[in-house]
Amino acid sequence: MKIVRIVLQLLVLYGFLLIGEAIQALLQLPMPGSIIGFLLLFSALLLKIYPLEWIDAGATFLLSFLSLYFIPATVGVVNYGPLFSGKGVLLLPIVIISTLITMAAAGFVSQQIANRSAAQKEES
Repeated sequence: MKIVRIVLQLLVLYGFLLIGEAIQALLQLPMPGSIIGFLLLFSALLLKIYPLEWIDAGATFLLSFLSLYFIPATVGVVNYGPLFSGKGVLLLPIVIISTLITMAAAGFVSQQIANRSAAQKEES
């Protein structure tokens, strides 16, 4: 029964993707249909039109394989070998520094949210 629920939830997620693609094709928007579908899903969840429980298991299933989704992008880098062979040494510190900045920013924001949440609980 759990597999059926996951498949149905994946179909719902795919439905949002297809709706986004249809809107993009119909209105000729300069934005990918997948992003439009994601925004529709986000809006539906935010406005409580569509409960999170109806897609939770399907989304968790997709997230469990998240690392596999990056394999095509990684393999695509192989096509640009000459670019990375000449400038690869320069790209390494850029990647390291940008990763550290991203981690620091995410940590700072999450700490601010945690502090704000704790302060609101103390006031209550």
